Amino acid sequence: MTIDAVIFDLDGVLIDSEGVWSAARREVAERHGGRWSGDAQRAMMGMSSTEWSAYMHDELGVKLAPREISDTVVARLLDLYRSHLPLLPAARETIIAFAEVWPLALASSANRPVITAVLELAEVADRFTATVSSEEVAHGKPAPDVYLEAARRLGVSPARCAAVEDSSNGLRSAAAAGMTLIAVPNREFPPGQDALALADLVVGALAELQPLCVQALADE
Repeated sequence: MTIDAVIFDLDGVLIDSEGVWSAARREVAERHGGRWSGDAQRAMMGMSSTEWSAYMHDELGVKLAPREISDTVVARLLDLYRSHLPLLPAARETIIAFAEVWPLALASSANRPVITAVLELAEVADRFTATVSSEEVAHGKPAPDVYLEAARRLGVSPARCAAVEDSSNGLRSAAAAGMTLIAVPNREFPPGQDALALADLVVGALAELQPLCVQALADE
């Protein structure tokens, strides 16, 4: 097996963001006639913006059109990120180290404006050869679409890509794309054991993930 590229997820892998997404969505839901349930954030993890805004409209009763829900949540999220970007420990260092060895892509469920803002604020935008938002493909995670599109934009076969993921839906998405799978389990919303079992390598934190770890997978 040869690994010719590495594809990172964003939320939960590079930034500690699920709580921020949850806060922004809950605020919008409660301000616009909707409700919030304890499992709402977990249910929306991995969904594209089209999918989660429809979920908020249909399942949570938010009285805005789905497009307006998405725009309102993203605007609030970007305000929070510009105030404080919750980069996970070693995120920037990991990206820089991996970009010296492989071309990198990002395969994220976040909206395009969020991806752009986060990479610019973290000063790593120039380290990625390609970035894909799941709003740019037909289906969000756990479907493989966003990972397959990332590999296509890199010009690399999916089977020769390694993917770094944290959530159940993300792990299932990259596995369905046929990629070598590295799990960095989300601490706040840990993946299910069935999804975690799909991984070729599990590390406790991003700081533990080194290029040599990925190369070792290829050498096995």
